[in-house]
Amino acid sequence: MSVKVGLIWDAVGSVEAGRGLLQIARQANLDTFLIFDHLMNVFPRQAWDTHFSHLAADMPTPDRCLDYATVLGNFAPDAGPVRLAVGVTDPHRRHPAVLAQTALTLAQLTEQAPILGIGTGALENLVPYGVPHDRQVSRVEEALHLLRLFLSGEGPHDFRGTYFTLDQALMGLPAPEGRTPLLWLGANRHRMLTLAGRFADGWLPSELMSPDEYARRLAVVRSAAAEAGRDPDAIIAAGGLPIVVAQTDAAAHDLLQATPIRYQALLASDHAWRKHGLTHPFGENHRGLAELLPHLLTREEVERALAKVPDEVVADQVIVGSRETVLKRIEELIDAGMQHPMLIPASALASPEAAHFAVESIGWLAARLRSGASDTEVPA
Repeated sequence: MSVKVGLIWDAVGSVEAGRGLLQIARQANLDTFLIFDHLMNVFPRQAWDTHFSHLAADMPTPDRCLDYATVLGNFAPDAGPVRLAVGVTDPHRRHPAVLAQTALTLAQLTEQAPILGIGTGALENLVPYGVPHDRQVSRVEEALHLLRLFLSGEGPHDFRGTYFTLDQALMGLPAPEGRTPLLWLGANRHRMLTLAGRFADGWLPSELMSPDEYARRLAVVRSAAAEAGRDPDAIIAAGGLPIVVAQTDAAAHDLLQATPIRYQALLASDHAWRKHGLTHPFGENHRGLAELLPHLLTREEVERALAKVPDEVVADQVIVGSRETVLKRIEELIDAGMQHPMLIPASALASPEAAHFAVESIGWLAARLRSGASDTEVPA
């Protein structure tokens, strides 16, 4: 199986920092460069200082979130063969017609077909801004219908749904030959997994999971594709993989003590905590990142919650270890069906030194993942 490798940037702070990561992606011959789409950061500004993260020295607020469309359009001339992607935006803040127009516009500027990643939307991007968020999955399902219409041709298109209506709607902007935008769906639960099979070109789960669980969910996606008359094997099986990497396993586990990395446990659901016989500090049945409203947390609430975070829950949220250990863990997911690991250098949150090693490790990991050579030397 041919493995592709991508790099993820949170699109927070400096545009030039993101451009630097894109250049690293090109130098490492990565396949995809994906950026997040947030209106505010998952890290609460009330607790944001240099005690929380070294990044606060140059960024006094974590909420300097950049617009994905503007950034990707600006980066397009520098991307070359690297595919540009957003993962994920939502059809609640942006009408599906606008999402399609943005993706088709980006396709005019890139060498590769861009990826439009869609999801149900985190509440942090909806609730504070008064954006309707009831029946999120149903809204996404209708939006996917519309996106497929708009990407299929000029129209006119008609649609009558509960949330969206088209009345002789046009999308006159054609995709250049071979560059029709790809739809990836950020799906974790059963209904969204079936939508990925019915509509998407790629599956991008946000949760880190065991190889067995990844294979189980991928089977749901592929089964839904087959039932919809689509080629199940044509859907790209991807996944965002936060890595905490250091020279040795012990050094990498030491990085788990860094506050922003421990905070990842608070972004996990109560289900992840219950696996260890614990209850999420934010309450029983808390859905983690999907329902977190970081701007409402006080510093005291963050500190109390962090004090309850055990090492084992943190370790479940990231792939932690030496380069060799991280490589082995990712290869296990590839054996379970993952075709496109998307690397998130999470250890960069710990310190400047950790950030440097994490970025250096991207090329090392990518070369070996693509070659399938975990035991031989492959130039990075």
